[in-house]
Amino acid sequence: MTGQAPYLRIAADLRRRITAGELRPGDRVPSTRALVREWGVAMATAAKALSTLKEQGWVRAVRGSGTVVADRTPRKPPLGRENLVRVAIGLADAEGLAALSMRRLAVEVGVGPMALYRHVPDKDELLRLMADAALGEVELPEPGPAGWRPRLELAARSQWRAYRRHPWLAPILLNSLVRPPVVAAGLRLVDWSLRALSGTGLRRRVKLQVIMTLNGWVGGLAVTNALEVQAEQDTGISGDQRLAADMALLAGYLESGRFPTVAALMTGIEDVDLDEIFEFGLHRQLDGIGALLGEARSS
Repeated sequence: MTGQAPYLRIAADLRRRITAGELRPGDRVPSTRALVREWGVAMATAAKALSTLKEQGWVRAVRGSGTVVADRTPRKPPLGRENLVRVAIGLADAEGLAALSMRRLAVEVGVGPMALYRHVPDKDELLRLMADAALGEVELPEPGPAGWRPRLELAARSQWRAYRRHPWLAPILLNSLVRPPVVAAGLRLVDWSLRALSGTGLRRRVKLQVIMTLNGWVGGLAVTNALEVQAEQDTGISGDQRLAADMALLAGYLESGRFPTVAALMTGIEDVDLDEIFEFGLHRQLDGIGALLGEARSS
């Protein structure tokens, strides 16, 4: 310590006194004048020592009391429904839905399991709230792009980003295509998408079928991603590693002559990833909707 600047030696000594309990939270620390007298330093040096401790969070200034020891005891975040949902989403993102239980969530927020039920009645409602919050991250501009195709493309891409960000989301929202769970964010997305088809001449039922088909296709791809992510979280084995383990079996099938068309097609083709399939399929979905709109105008 002899090589340290004087203000650092003063700050280190005050930290020692705080950690040793000689100075407790709320106690006044020596003033700059007291430090000048004790250490024989200039006023600026004493002030810099206290400023350093403030920056490090050891002390704080209190009007009328001077500088006091700060309370560095970790604070639990407020329990509340919103915080529970945020923590649950973080846990599901990191470890998957299989790791999420009310007991595990209680551990994460530092309370007993029964305390959770004052805010969330059960796990099913927790999952609904999580899905609503995660899908609610999707930004849908108003009034949105002109034309049905740019608007539906934006809706599909927004969903895809949400599903990729939260792989567990698709299995919750797509547990039924025709009777999905009711979440406000989902209704907002459907409402926004339906407006793309205003004035197209499609019957109301057909408009709903168009949106459900498009959303179901995006969600279907997302569910396959969710299954792969969950398998990796459960086993620690990535999709690439599983594929590598199966390559010998695949090569044997392709060389057997039993699947000549597949073998000829796959020769020289590199891996196709899920985002590439999404891009290709999205444009084909929109092409099909365009053909349907053309038929509606001509009839």
